[in-house]
Amino acid sequence: MASSKDYLDFVLDQLSLLHPISYRAMMGEYILYYQGKIVGGIYDDRLLVKATDAAKKVMPEAPWEIPYEGAKPMLLVEQIDDREFLKELFDAMADELLPPKKL
Repeated sequence: MASSKDYLDFVLDQLSLLHPISYRAMMGEYILYYQGKIVGGIYDDRLLVKATDAAKKVMPEAPWEIPYEGAKPMLLVEQIDDREFLKELFDAMADELLPPKKL
């Protein structure tokens, strides 16, 4: 099942305290970028983030979810309505994320 544009718009609004946030559509889902680095994505109308050490520390009880068949498990963000929490989470993760590979 693909993610809806309405859910993407909702998530982007919730992430409005963070700059720069961008996204890229990919096969019905959306990859999210923070400071030019892949932080996670929207899969089946779920916000999933990479399982960095910082993300596991900020969300120690977060469920592990598979974004799509064959992918590595990611952490489900359940506090999607809390903008301050999302800012804390993404800021904590930013230093651990690798910049995109140059082609």
